Amino acid sequence: MSLKNHINEDMKTAMRAKDSARLSVIRMLLAAMKQVEVDERIELDDARIITVITKMVKQRQDSERIYREAHRADMADKEAAEITVLQAYLPQQMSADEVQAAVTKAIAAVGASGMADMGKVMAVLKTELAGRADMGMVSRLLKAALAG
Repeated sequence: MSLKNHINEDMKTAMRAKDSARLSVIRMLLAAMKQVEVDERIELDDARIITVITKMVKQRQDSERIYREAHRADMADKEAAEITVLQAYLPQQMSADEVQAAVTKAIAAVGASGMADMGKVMAVLKTELAGRADMGMVSRLLKAALAG
């Protein structure tokens, strides 16, 4: 079953269960997916759906952090709940050790020797780790590996 079908089935299940919080997040996700499809005149595949979900999770993490800094625990908790629902559709996240191993492997595969090769290595890592690792963390690990 494609990810899109899985999300639609989960929406129906949330409707039947009268789970309004989950239903709201799923509808927001479907709307974001539809917006990309209309804007780009394409049918989203699982990889692009994961990209949309990753972007939505990142936005909510930023919002949650801002709400916590502003001492708005109610709003931060709402964002955290939305993150939980969205993350259920993402692939299993890699551990820091797994990401470090992937970075080391990509550096060897590309033959990178310094910071000038960072773009080449990131291109390899982006396709390999899409949706499975925080690309900010990947970038920091890569910079550390290339600089040292």
